[in-house]
Amino acid sequence: MKQSWWARLAQLFLLAVWTCMWLVQGCGPGPGYGVRSRPRRLTAMHYKQSFPNFSENNLGASGRAEGKISRNSERFNELVCNYNPDIIFKDEENTNADRFMTKRCKDCLNRLAIAVMNQWPGVHLRVTEAWDEDGHHPASSLHYEGRAVDITTDDRDTDKYGLLAQLAVEAGFDWVHYESKYHIHCSVKADHSVAVEKGGCFPGWARVTVAGGVQKSLSSLALGDRVMALSATGKVVWSQVLLFLHQDQESWSTFLFLETEDGHRLALTPNHLLFFAPLCRHHSSEYQAQFASRAKTGDCVLIHTAQGQVRPSRIISVSVEESVGVYAPLTEAGTVFVDGVLASSYALVEDHRLAHWAFGPVRLLSSFNQLLLGETRKDHQTTDSETACTETPFHCSTLAYNADVYVNNDTLNKQDGQSQTLRMEMKEKQTSNVHWYARLLYRFGCILLDSSSFHP
Repeated sequence: MKQSWWARLAQLFLLAVWTCMWLVQGCGPGPGYGVRSRPRRLTAMHYKQSFPNFSENNLGASGRAEGKISRNSERFNELVCNYNPDIIFKDEENTNADRFMTKRCKDCLNRLAIAVMNQWPGVHLRVTEAWDEDGHHPASSLHYEGRAVDITTDDRDTDKYGLLAQLAVEAGFDWVHYESKYHIHCSVKADHSVAVEKGGCFPGWARVTVAGGVQKSLSSLALGDRVMALSATGKVVWSQVLLFLHQDQESWSTFLFLETEDGHRLALTPNHLLFFAPLCRHHSSEYQAQFASRAKTGDCVLIHTAQGQVRPSRIISVSVEESVGVYAPLTEAGTVFVDGVLASSYALVEDHRLAHWAFGPVRLLSSFNQLLLGETRKDHQTTDSETACTETPFHCSTLAYNADVYVNNDTLNKQDGQSQTLRMEMKEKQTSNVHWYARLLYRFGCILLDSSSFHP
């Protein structure tokens, strides 16, 4: 028995090492595993086009104006001066006003300066307007807060401006507008914006289906609960909640609201991954995980119906609203049905497969904890057959569904019977922050991946 335990531990250790090696290969230079091939072809923006396709002061773009900043106001300390030698500042007022901007705007501008030099060797980024202290813009302009810039290339070649706009999107500006034939307008959210500080999440009132067929809000979901998800093979399964990548019941955030022709309504942050396709395909493998901000009317998502079927449904409207509570449960399967719509557990990086592998150590640790605590399920193969509704990806029979209800309830009751108090204590100890492992992966990703891998 002792030798068997150590043999199992050795297997888990080797698997963890192999996972880390895979991540290094996948995140490093070159094509790697699970990383999109490079170089990626950029598509130039058209004249008068904006990204995202909202107005600038919309919550899904750069957000509302917060008031003019003057040199003698307290908020002037929020601005920083950009002395980047690779950027040409027009500064026609001779006051260095065009160099003042928010930190987020400065970071985006510096990334764009590098992208411009890489795209056109010998060409530099040129800023024609940044912070405005003279009142030359409309009252709601973000130029008054140092959150907006007007840019060109220093050679003033207008043929480059369409691609320059797309490079600005890739550099992380929250709103980019090919505003004029003579410049590109870019802006960012306020530095203290909730949307800047948080990852991808769902609101607390969003509901998931737990084992037993019961609907449960994300705010009441607990670690160890089994929720309805879709496996990599296209089976509907009950997948355990391992942790919350983000959990905060009080914070407000900006959510996209997607409504389908079948009456499903999903709310999630723009940088969360959602499975959808331009055409209503008939197999889950044809649905790609992309940022929710890319969703538009006419695209199709996967929904789970009351009859136990999983099928495509077309998006009929996309809107933006603010709501309270931000929750991002991580499941073993890496997916979850939220309000009946299939979504990924991951956000920020537009590669579901890479993200799922990156969280492999979390799944290993969960298995290891179950091994030590004697909380492993009776029979792994039996559980797979119990939780999988059917081999067919878009149908779940009523008989199989009912079997899942009774079997999983029995399993959960045995686990919960050990200590209901322990479950409550675990819930209370969870912090209202992004999980430390998710933060760590994001920092490594910023170093190892190019900026185009992240949400704009």
